[in-house]
Amino acid sequence: MIRRARVLLALDTSVGEVESKEVIAARLGVSGETLRLVAKRFAETGGDVHATIARKKRDLPPVPSPVTGEVEARLIAMACSQPPQGHARWSLRLLEKHVALAEDIPDLDHSTIGRVLKKRNCALT
Repeated sequence: MIRRARVLLALDTSVGEVESKEVIAARLGVSGETLRLVAKRFAETGGDVHATIARKKRDLPPVPSPVTGEVEARLIAMACSQPPQGHARWSLRLLEKHVALAEDIPDLDHSTIGRVLKKRNCALT
């Protein structure tokens, strides 16, 4: 926010002649692209300084996680149970296959399963 405000002040033509974009970028420690984007946003907002320097609102809300407390509990219970016949222990990919077969658990990939187990300090042994 402060960086964008400094860029706007440096690009302000009402105080006199503006330095070249390369000089402004070097003095402020930003890229030429940042200067261009701030100037573009200032023009798009109709000269509204606050709208230019403020953060944009998200267009879409964040996607809710498919892993709820109930899903975590079912996943941990599955990981703590006996592995299927022919396997000495559970692996993340094996858990992924069995989660896909369970109807009450949404499909999760092995990396998500690993994060859930790591978060709860569950080790596959």
